[in-house]
Amino acid sequence: MSEVVLKLEDDISTDIIYPGRFMATVLPGETPQYAFADLTEFNARLKAHQVPAGSVVVAGTNFGCGSSREQAASCIKGHGLVVVAKNIARIFLQNAINLGLHVVICPAIEASEGDELEVRDDAVVNRTTGRTFPVTPLPKARQAIIDAGGLIPYTRRLMLERASVAAE
Repeated sequence: MSEVVLKLEDDISTDIIYPGRFMATVLPGETPQYAFADLTEFNARLKAHQVPAGSVVVAGTNFGCGSSREQAASCIKGHGLVVVAKNIARIFLQNAINLGLHVVICPAIEASEGDELEVRDDAVVNRTTGRTFPVTPLPKARQAIIDAGGLIPYTRRLMLERASVAAE
């Protein structure tokens, strides 16, 4: 089970997730320090390592709208956070998949900060309220990329599997 550490509304843009003034920083090891930089209390908790990996950010519709900056997904992944949103903007979703960020589309999700969630393949269970919300699964190929840790580890694994088969 994971705790909801941040509850966001609809139309959370990449500027909120990763402000444009930090665009010169692109390395995945450096982007996490700027995650939600303008939400100063939450950013301070992240930087102080007070938010455990696996914690959940719950959002409404159109999460990650705005620019195509990959750093928005990278900075969230750098903290090991899980995003559960009613829906996710197309470009952000593709960046999240490519980077292996755990994202869950859950159109009916209802949760508050501090709630305990169980994120399953088919549903999100809010253990605090006792309610269960169905998820919209990603296509198997896209989920496989996330599960592998992103597009590069996924491709690397496929290449090794193919090389192993060819060597037999």
